Amino acid sequence: MKDKILKLLKESKGYISGQDLCLKMNVSRTAIWKAVNSLKEEGYEIEAVRKKGYRLVSSPDIISEKEIVSGIKTRWIAKKVIYFDELDSTNIYAKKIADEGESEGTLVISDAQISGKGRRQRAWTSPHKTGIFMTLILRPDIAPINASMLTLVMGLAVCKGVREITGLDLGIKWPNDIVINGKKICGILTEMSMQMDYINNVIIGTGINVGNMEFPEELQDKATSLKLEAGKDFKRSDIIIKVMEAFEKYYELFLKSQDLTYLVDEYNELLVNKDREVKAIYTDKTIEGTAKGINEKGELMVVTENENIEYIISGEVSVRGIYGYI
Repeated sequence: MKDKILKLLKESKGYISGQDLCLKMNVSRTAIWKAVNSLKEEGYEIEAVRKKGYRLVSSPDIISEKEIVSGIKTRWIAKKVIYFDELDSTNIYAKKIADEGESEGTLVISDAQISGKGRRQRAWTSPHKTGIFMTLILRPDIAPINASMLTLVMGLAVCKGVREITGLDLGIKWPNDIVINGKKICGILTEMSMQMDYINNVIIGTGINVGNMEFPEELQDKATSLKLEAGKDFKRSDIIIKVMEAFEKYYELFLKSQDLTYLVDEYNELLVNKDREVKAIYTDKTIEGTAKGINEKGELMVVTENENIEYIISGEVSVRGIYGYI
C-alpha cells in the first residue's frame, strides 16, 4: 500500500486529500495515516494540512524498489526492481537470476558493491550512498553478433539521462565510458548468455559515480563524480529513472533495425572520440588515426595516416586528452 500512496503523492501536483486516498486505496483514514507516517520514518518529507490533505515535499536519496517504481514512466523497462543494501556484484546476481528465468526488463540495484577490483587487482569497495550500481536483464530477439551494440545503446541512454538531471556536458568515450572534463564518471559492462544461434539473455551492468568525493590515488586523474563536477548533490533515484526511460526509447529503436541506424547521428553528437586522434590496441596490432564517428554497426571508423578507413570492433581505444594513451 505504501508504494501506491507514494506513487499517488508523486503524481499529484499539489495536495491530495485523505478522502481521495481512501477511495483510491479502498482503505480507512487510519490506514492511510499509518502508511504516511511509515513513509515519513523512511525519510520522506510529507506535509499534512487540515482540509487540504497530504503533499510530498521531498524524498530521501534512496534507490529502493519503492522509490524507483513509484516514479518511473516506462512501459516495461524497470517495472520490476530487485534492490539490495549491499551485494558482491549486480552483474553476478543478475546473471544468476536471468539464467533461472527472470523476466526481461528486471533491474537489479545495489546501494553498495563489495567485490569490485581496481587496477592491478587492488580491492575496490563501492561505498554506500555514493554511486549507482545497477544491472538490467534483457532477452532480445536478435542475432548474437549484434548484442555488443547494446553497450552503445546503454551509453547513449546514460549520457542523455544524466545530462537531463544534472545539466553537465557529458560525452561518450567509445565504446563504454561516459566522461566529463577528460575524466570517467560511468562504465558499462555487457554480458551475454547464448546458444549456437540465439540469445538466452543479455545483462547490462552500469556504474555511475554520483556523490563520490574522493578516489584511490591511482584513479584520481582518471575518475570523477557528478558531485565533484557540479558542486552539488543529485538524487540517485532521479538519475536511474531518467536513464531507464531513455534506454527504453533507444532500445526499441535498436530492435526496429537490429543495429544503430536510428541512433547513430545522436550518438556521434555526443562522441568525444570524434575528429580526434585515437589509438586502438589489439593483441597483435595497433591502429592509430583520426576517429570519424561510429557507423550503424557500432564500429568506430578511424582514418589512418595513409587515408585508409579502419573499422574498430573491439579493443582498447585511447583518445588524446582523455586518460592519455593506454
